[in-house]
Amino acid sequence: MYLALDVSYWLVLALSVPAAGFLLRTFIVFHDCTHGSFLPSKRANAFLGRILGLVVFSPFQSWRHSHAVHHATAGDLDRRGVGDVQTLTVAEYGALPWRRRLAYRAFRNPLVMFGIGPVWAMLVQPRFVPPSARPRIRHSVIGTNVALAALIGGLCLLLGWREFLLVEGPSLVLAAAVGVWLFYVQHQFDDTYWKSSGDWSYADAALRGSSYLKLPRILRFFTGNIGLHHVHHLSTRVPNYNLQRAHDENAIFHDVPTLSLWDGLRAVRLKLWDEDGARLVTFAQARAILIRASAASPA
Repeated sequence: MYLALDVSYWLVLALSVPAAGFLLRTFIVFHDCTHGSFLPSKRANAFLGRILGLVVFSPFQSWRHSHAVHHATAGDLDRRGVGDVQTLTVAEYGALPWRRRLAYRAFRNPLVMFGIGPVWAMLVQPRFVPPSARPRIRHSVIGTNVALAALIGGLCLLLGWREFLLVEGPSLVLAAAVGVWLFYVQHQFDDTYWKSSGDWSYADAALRGSSYLKLPRILRFFTGNIGLHHVHHLSTRVPNYNLQRAHDENAIFHDVPTLSLWDGLRAVRLKLWDEDGARLVTFAQARAILIRASAASPA
């Protein structure tokens, strides 16, 4: 891509598409390393994960911790907020003042969620140490930031800062946008699973609240089979290269929520959880629910 700058920037942009695919696949390998599943050795997973963390701009220890919390709380209405996409219930949304409603609507707008959001999630947010972080997580964030500063600084000196941005920027933004969309549709679809802590089940959250996103073969390759998310959430020790086999050979996985690529794209319209209807709804549907509730309540 750097050499293509002397030919045509359109060629650079064309090359950024497969480059983004390989960057996304790299992130899946990094993700498997945080679960200790990609390689047989725990030490080897940690070593490889830290190196790949520099490629995908993510501190290994910090990301591993927040993602572990996500797995332990996915679908739990009382434990939202760590490692997931912010989702309000219809009642919570209805109780907000108009400014906070507007902010939530802006956040859930596809242009923000898949445009600004990926840049924030991949480049900005990981640079900060969480307020209550343990020392090893703090060291992971700071160490990654220092290593990235040295690596990127060296590349800018070698290639030029403008050239670095022109080459790295398109593939990074595209990979991040697709990654955020994948993370979104893995748990945000019509008949997904949300329960209060007392009724929440880890197995049900995995089998009913994690989708099986059926993708074309080439996309399965670049996404590291992460569309088989129901298998991954039930057993994080299954590496990406064994997810399809695990699905095919175990009957428990044959009756799970299944999405096509089109279903995954349409799921972006869903914004709020309707506790009474046990489903995700659009803003228009939520407005109708709130109007009916207001009409039914005593004056």
